[in-house]
Amino acid sequence: MTVVESVLARVPGPLRELLLKHRELLKFAIVGGTTFVIDNGIWFALKFTVLEEKPITAKAIAVIVATIFSYILNREWSFRTRGGRETHHEAALFFLISAGGVAINLIPPYISRYWLDLEMPHVSLLVQESADFISGSVIGMLMAMFFRFWGFKKWVFPEELGQRRRETVGEDDEAAEALGHS
Repeated sequence: MTVVESVLARVPGPLRELLLKHRELLKFAIVGGTTFVIDNGIWFALKFTVLEEKPITAKAIAVIVATIFSYILNREWSFRTRGGRETHHEAALFFLISAGGVAINLIPPYISRYWLDLEMPHVSLLVQESADFISGSVIGMLMAMFFRFWGFKKWVFPEELGQRRRETVGEDDEAAEALGHS
């Protein structure tokens, strides 16, 4: 029994049905949580060491690395029954949409640091770091997440191209697996 099966087996029936109905969004959120940890781990490691004077550059690098992980996880898990494009075409679209997500993610911390002057010496280190986290890892990430989910569903992994993948993966097998009946 997989982790997903064991978790869903403990969820009450009506909630289980809701989770199954929105499983793509749930999987996308789990991938997002994973890449959130990757993003922030790399961002803080760079920002407090080699890129101390360049926090926006550190954030951009962190988001790019997290995006690579996101592509692999979303392609192989979140949207595995969608798509159907050739891998190089799908990857190019994924990274194009993700580049838009990176730009969107960087807008709030840029505004925080350089328009609102929420950086030292104008504010304390605690205020600066709190503003960086809230603007970059909460507001920016949420804005980018909504943009990417919409873009991935619409252009990268479109439903109308998913038939070939569903024939390979099998929606019934996935639903049975999620319910713990396989």
